[in-house]
Order: sequence, then C-alpha cells, then structure tokens
Amino acid sequence: MTVTTRVEGLKASDFASDQEVRWCPGCGDYAILKAVQKTLADVGAERHNTVFVSGIGCASRLPYYMSTYGFHTIHGRAPAFVTGIKLANPDLDVWMVTGDGDGLSIGGNHLLHILRRNVNVQILLFNNEIYGLTKGQYSPASRVGTRSPSTPMGSVEAPVSACALALGASGRFVARGIDTAVKDLSVVMKRAREHKGASFVEIYQNCIVYNDKVFADFTDRDVAIDRQIHVEHGKPLKFGKDGKRGLILKPGLLELEVATIGENGVSEDDLLVHDETNHAMASLLVSMSPPALPMALGVLYCDPATSYEDAVYGQIKESGGDSGTKPDFNAVLRQGHTWTIEG
Repeated sequence: MTVTTRVEGLKASDFASDQEVRWCPGCGDYAILKAVQKTLADVGAERHNTVFVSGIGCASRLPYYMSTYGFHTIHGRAPAFVTGIKLANPDLDVWMVTGDGDGLSIGGNHLLHILRRNVNVQILLFNNEIYGLTKGQYSPASRVGTRSPSTPMGSVEAPVSACALALGASGRFVARGIDTAVKDLSVVMKRAREHKGASFVEIYQNCIVYNDKVFADFTDRDVAIDRQIHVEHGKPLKFGKDGKRGLILKPGLLELEVATIGENGVSEDDLLVHDETNHAMASLLVSMSPPALPMALGVLYCDPATSYEDAVYGQIKESGGDSGTKPDFNAVLRQGHTWTIEG
C-alpha cells in the first residue's frame, strides 16, 4: 500500500500539466487521463512523490500530460525502468502506462516479469486492439478477421487476452475498466493503488480512427446493461436491467452460464458469489465474452503477497547490508573456495 499525507485543496486539474493534449479528437485516452487525474486528487496523492512511466504508442503520451514526475521510455521496456525506480526509491508512487501493442508484443516478456516479481506499481494497459500510433496495423489483441494495412485479408491469429496473461504470469491484482466509464474506472484505479504489489488494470479504449466501435457489442448504451457485469467481492454475480440475470456453473462442468432468477427454479441463492481471492473464478470471469456471456468489469482478482522491493530490501537487511559499514569488495571476491594458478 502506498501511504501518503493528504494535500488539502488539490483538484484533478492540479495534476494536469501545461502541455497541449495531442490525441485524435474523440479518442478514449482523454477520458482515461481524466480518470487518472481524478483518482490522484481523490486519494490525496502528492505530485512530487508520483511518477508516470510509459513505453511507445498513443497511450504512452500520458506522462507529458501529468503534473508529476514522468518518463517516456522505449518500446516495451517501461517495466524495466519502473522496476529500477521502485528499487531505487520504494516510497515513490509509480504508475506504468502501456498499450496492447507496446505491452503485449515487444514488451510482453517485460510485462510478464514485472507481474511475476510483484513490483509494487500500478500498470494501466490501454487496449484498443490495434496499433494506432503507426496507422492501424493489427496488434496482438486484435480479433480474428481484423482487416488492417498489415492484414488486408483479415488477421488469422488468435488474440492475446491481457487479463488472462496477467493471471498466468502470477499477477496478484487483475482488473478491468472502460475508458468512458470514468467513475467506475476511478474506483478500480483507487483499488489498484491501495494494493501492495503489481496491480494490473486493462482498460478498453476506443480508437475512433482505426478501430472505431470495436467494443460496441458491450459498451453501446442500448446493450451495455445486459452485456456487462460489474463484479464486487462478496456480492452475487448478477446483472441486467432488472438485476434478474446472473452467473451459475453448468451442472457437472467448470463452465459459466447465464441464468434468470425466477426461471427453472433458479433463485438468487443459486448465483455464484464473487470471491476476488479465488484464482479459478477470476480465470472463468476473464474468459467470458458477449453475447453469450457478459463482459466482466471491476476487480477480478486480488490476493496480495510480498512485493519485490520489500523482499529485496528485507534480504539486504537480513544480510547486514544496511549496517552502514563499507563493504569490502576484495574480501567478497576471495571468500569461499578459491585456488591459485602457478606458472
């Protein structure tokens, strides 16, 4: 958990830099930026103690627009910079910003290891299922059949599920949000910041130029209420306009299906209850997709463990490395089994 002293009077606008925000008009990144600034104001974050780090891509412009410290690094390597920052100064509040191209392609290996190591940072992955900055090529998250300059006949590759990857990489906090749902997204970001360890948040973000309405099957107003399920720990997994639909396990199978309360003898007691500490449940929720099943949003998994930097500094302390005495490098080189070569 990042502990700060609340600075009274800071508003969301106080976290906006003096730089002109340069994304395409209508881009979902604008809404995400507002959600980030709102979150920092709400939790009383301190600008001098906050760092935003990004790789390459449209999402990676975000550090320029924050009145905090920040680094715009190289393609896919933001996790390496972030890990170094947290090891150098564990008290900093560090946020990593990436996209489905930057984070899941060239940066996939780095993303895997920052999650596996459980570095105490917030990772925001903007997913628009396309390479927007380089003019619309298909990305690792693009769906089968996606037509783009690099796949004119349609992509034949199975897409990467960002949250499934995070769970598979031993991520201890995995969540999802939607760019324009700023209020809900801010709640998820606050939970991510409270979590001690690597917090992974996938944000569905609409690219109005190269992949417009790719998420319309669950984000459009006329379908959203029946195609989204907002999960909450300890609460029944139900959704729909009247709250009468919910998730149950298929009899004898480890598969989810939608049931309607009041039909076929189903009551609310028969619905699954969300347990965010249950890895198997999180995996099932991550695998859902409309129209057969609703899109799961919110905190899907949260099971804290010792953070990477706490483990490293604990090891140093245990070894006496923080005693203040100057280490004798020559003695270290010659300790243990050695031998002498005679000519």
